[in-house]
Amino acid sequence: MRLDDLVRYCDELLDVSNIRDAPDAWNGLQVANAGEVSRIAAAVDLCAATIRMAAEQKADLLIVHHGLLWGGVRPLVGPQRVRVAGLLEHNIALYGSHLPLDCHPELGNAAILAHELGVDVRGAFGSWREQPFGVWGELRVSREALGDRLARILGAAPKAMLFGPTAVHRIGIATGAAGSLIPQAEAAGLDTLITGEGTHHTYFDAEELGLNVYYGGHYATETFGVKALAQHIGTKFGIPWVFLDHPTGL
Repeated sequence: MRLDDLVRYCDELLDVSNIRDAPDAWNGLQVANAGEVSRIAAAVDLCAATIRMAAEQKADLLIVHHGLLWGGVRPLVGPQRVRVAGLLEHNIALYGSHLPLDCHPELGNAAILAHELGVDVRGAFGSWREQPFGVWGELRVSREALGDRLARILGAAPKAMLFGPTAVHRIGIATGAAGSLIPQAEAAGLDTLITGEGTHHTYFDAEELGLNVYYGGHYATETFGVKALAQHIGTKFGIPWVFLDHPTGL
């Protein structure tokens, strides 16, 4: 399949032109290949390891959540040069989708995690630069059982700060580094927040605002979207795909 046709489809599917991300974040095609796509690889992060793994899998399109272009123009030196050189050497196109993928109601990280947990999604939750990127919903379960479900889904026990009710009901999910949303969760009337990570002081936010907060890991909570996007494209266009697992443990 032609790369430009696939990129056009993904841009429309993810509404890239209308999603507000960081000013210097580039969503969409970041590096082109020779123009054709025959095998897709998906990964959370663009790094030397995932480029090597994509080349080993003979993929010519790599879809990532955390891409190459952040923070404006940077010189192609050090790791940045190695990454670009690896993509070009192996004819691998790079497609990155950060907030547009987070926001998608079916393919987004939060939407899929909510579905896996059995949460009845009621609406959007959490905003960054006025762009909602999480979901909230209802699930009646003990907080211990919720922690067990998260451990099963994520593959490791989450860090739990249990200062809310022992029986949870209203849950917010915003994957990645969204510990700063604890005040937003409390203001929205939620009793529990699930995210990837947060800074040290967020412990006291959870404690003093009386919320249950689960930190499941930045990487672990953001594997869902790229898998779903690659699977969607693979199914629609008959292109084989593979997920490249390169966990950070963070």
